[in-house]
Amino acid sequence: MRKKEMININLQQMKNILVACLILAGVSSFAQQKTWTLQECVNHALENNITVKQGENTLLINEQDIIAARGQFLPSFNGSLGQRMSIGSGFDPVTNQRINNQTTHSFNYNLSVNQNVFNGFRTLNLYKQSQLNRETNELELNRIKDDISLNVVNAYLNVLFNKENLETATAQYEFSEKQLNQVQDLVDAGVQPKANIFDAEATLSRDAQQVTLAENNFTLSLLSLSQLLQVPFEGFNIEFISIDDPSAALLYSDVKPVLNYALENRNEIKVAEKDIENAKLGTEISKAGFYPSVSLGYGFGSVWSESKNDFIKQAFFRELDLFKGHNLSLNVNIPIFSRFQNKTAVAKSKIQEENSKLNLDQAKLNLESNIQRAFTDAQAAFKAFEAAKKSLESQSLAFNNSKERYDIGAMTAFDLEQARVQLINAESSLINAKYDFVFKTKVLDFYMGKSLTN
Repeated sequence: MRKKEMININLQQMKNILVACLILAGVSSFAQQKTWTLQECVNHALENNITVKQGENTLLINEQDIIAARGQFLPSFNGSLGQRMSIGSGFDPVTNQRINNQTTHSFNYNLSVNQNVFNGFRTLNLYKQSQLNRETNELELNRIKDDISLNVVNAYLNVLFNKENLETATAQYEFSEKQLNQVQDLVDAGVQPKANIFDAEATLSRDAQQVTLAENNFTLSLLSLSQLLQVPFEGFNIEFISIDDPSAALLYSDVKPVLNYALENRNEIKVAEKDIENAKLGTEISKAGFYPSVSLGYGFGSVWSESKNDFIKQAFFRELDLFKGHNLSLNVNIPIFSRFQNKTAVAKSKIQEENSKLNLDQAKLNLESNIQRAFTDAQAAFKAFEAAKKSLESQSLAFNNSKERYDIGAMTAFDLEQARVQLINAESSLINAKYDFVFKTKVLDFYMGKSLTN
């Protein structure tokens, strides 16, 4: 009876383990089948990108630099203890006679406080510079995030582009398959020669090759997006949103609003402006070398010493109490000649200021050039898209006409294949033009500070 109960218990445990494994497998399968939206892709990239994390760590370092610079306004406090033993000849301070092989023990302690009073505003300017460095690095991090967002959107659109190409190639393959069956029926009925079957089979093989190529391109684009997001490729998939035919409403009629907004708000311009402020502070810091520096100091300490030849011996703490003392100091350091170090430091800082201003001018020129190019590209992409639509309409009509003529025997299979190839090319051109136009408008949205995920 007990053995039977043990068997039942073991069977129950096995069932529980099996159910748990099925649940885990289901969870794992669900996790792998998760589809990523465009917004999720952008958010994940911004949260996990290595360059972004490094930029965030740089901001943490800047915060520590600010704390350290603020601490320079405070006085420094130090304490010291010392024990010393000396062995050798010496002189008795009372009899002034030489003493051989004398061993002397000594002990001292000291507490000191030092405060900088004036150093040519160097401390103040270093503190301002530490704050400015953090602001600059924060703007640089925002610029990096903007670039990453644009790259993710581009990679996402590339996946959609290749997916649509795959659907087109698959549709062409299915059409060729139906065409082969139709030709087979016509040959069996004696309406068409048997050679047409070979032509239809060759067409089907070419379409199968195109499907394979389209599948490979789609897989590679999906792989590129997963690598950009730094997530495992296995089970990775995205939400396939439908991009309808874009309209002229996406176009910007004038490039000036884009330029004005970008010049006032783009992070690369703000970084260049901060660099100018930083360079000016560097010049002020260099000028501090020409000013005198003033510092105050206070110290408190005592000393104890003992040797076997001491005329008067005091207890340890008694002697420390007798010899304790205070000292105050005022130090003024006036620079007279620094071997041209201060002069050259200021000269180099002023040159750096000029370079910073030139960098700002260059950043504005680069931004203006990129926006003008993006605006022109968007205009051209829309014209190409409109032309591709008209071309597809014409090729569709031409192919339908060719197929009707082929069905009644008024056109050869070769001529029909040529019409079909032109139709395929027109479809591919339209898909390419559509996504090219959408991305070019997204670039302009990027410079206008608009959301890229809408």
